[in-house]
Amino acid sequence: MKGFWIMLLAFTTMGALASPQTAASAPQSIFPYHYQVKTLANKLKVILIPMESNGLVSYYSVVRTGSRDEYEKGHTGFAHFFEHMMFRGTKTYPGNVYDHIMTEIGADANAYTTDDYTCFHLNFGREDLDTVMKLESDRFMNLWYTEQAFKTEAGAVHGEYLKGLSSPWSHLEEKLMETAFKKHTYRHTTIGFRKDIEAMPMMYQYSLNFYKRYYRPENVVLLIIGDIDSTATMKKVQKYYGSWKTGYVAPKIPKEPEQRKERRAQVIFSGRTLPILTLAYKGLAFDPENIDYAAIDIFNNLAFGETSELYKKLVIKEQRVQFLSADLGMNRDPNLITIITMVRDKNDVKNIEHELEKTVQKFQKELVSPERLNIQRNHSHYGFLMNLDTPEKVAGTLARVVAVTDGIDAIDKYYATLAQVTPKDIRKVANKYFVKQKRTVVVLKGGK
Repeated sequence: MKGFWIMLLAFTTMGALASPQTAASAPQSIFPYHYQVKTLANKLKVILIPMESNGLVSYYSVVRTGSRDEYEKGHTGFAHFFEHMMFRGTKTYPGNVYDHIMTEIGADANAYTTDDYTCFHLNFGREDLDTVMKLESDRFMNLWYTEQAFKTEAGAVHGEYLKGLSSPWSHLEEKLMETAFKKHTYRHTTIGFRKDIEAMPMMYQYSLNFYKRYYRPENVVLLIIGDIDSTATMKKVQKYYGSWKTGYVAPKIPKEPEQRKERRAQVIFSGRTLPILTLAYKGLAFDPENIDYAAIDIFNNLAFGETSELYKKLVIKEQRVQFLSADLGMNRDPNLITIITMVRDKNDVKNIEHELEKTVQKFQKELVSPERLNIQRNHSHYGFLMNLDTPEKVAGTLARVVAVTDGIDAIDKYYATLAQVTPKDIRKVANKYFVKQKRTVVVLKGGK
């Protein structure tokens, strides 16, 4: 912890200077740690970040495949499925053996799947790095499972889907994505379409092909962060991953046609819930040097964040909504800019929608003050830095950046772009992206 605050102080006074061997060489780097990027002959990329951490290490295997990559009709849900299957292990270290070893060394091992990537993460003591790397490389290179094991896990995934149906948020997300997208694979949620999940037990051979296409070294990035020696660690990476064969096959993602008309949908949830109102506008892919992307990020916070006038009015003063937030996804392809709120009175939904529209219109006409803009920009800077005090937090923060951009230099590029945003840029994106013809409105209401 002490080392982090020293780094932060250096950044705030003169910038975190990078050594000649690091990838982050910009003199005003916002990322406060030195790091190295190495690539093996098989194109496996490794990002090493030594930091003071009392002997702790975070080990993230970022597979740059998520539900976005599921472009073949009838085969959604496989990225999430392999999050499960990877814990089945190999012939050398079957799942129960893998679990036993991880328990013995006290490692915290888990995984998650998103639209753009799948992430396998572990936290453990530095003395167990060799053991962890031996097991992780083995399951990534030699995953093995029987058809019966496949069918068993497919049943578990189906059970997870059914469990999700008890939440109104699952119903809302499904309806929003399938309404907003017509061609692109963002149309289905990460867990997949229900009919595909139900048919999954019969797709054993397809699953083997999915693994061979996507679980390849050129599609994976290792993030190894914490109390490590970079030179010794890279020798271990070469030893355990050097023989991994290439063979990645890029997915054929269909392009989404331009939306020219507002789309609306309603969801009736069988359980009890307050109404949820979502306004989603077609956005853009993450590009750290795109001024529009940075300006939208700031706009969302100025218009709908916790310090915004509308938030103070609807959430705090009038208490007409439970919460209010806006999100700009960090995605490989253009996704949605989403404004979402939960309304306390079902008869007030249309009025709340009008309040959201009025706020957008205000920003379309008026210029935000430079003072407000700078405050929000500084908040973004320091919010990012405050979440980098442990290896686990650093790895968790970097995972999506790595998955979307294949590296972490995008961080410095993005904050350099953020520094260039002007009040006129804010007004421009409000008029360019927050328009009715590019909007999808979904309202979820309880059935009881």
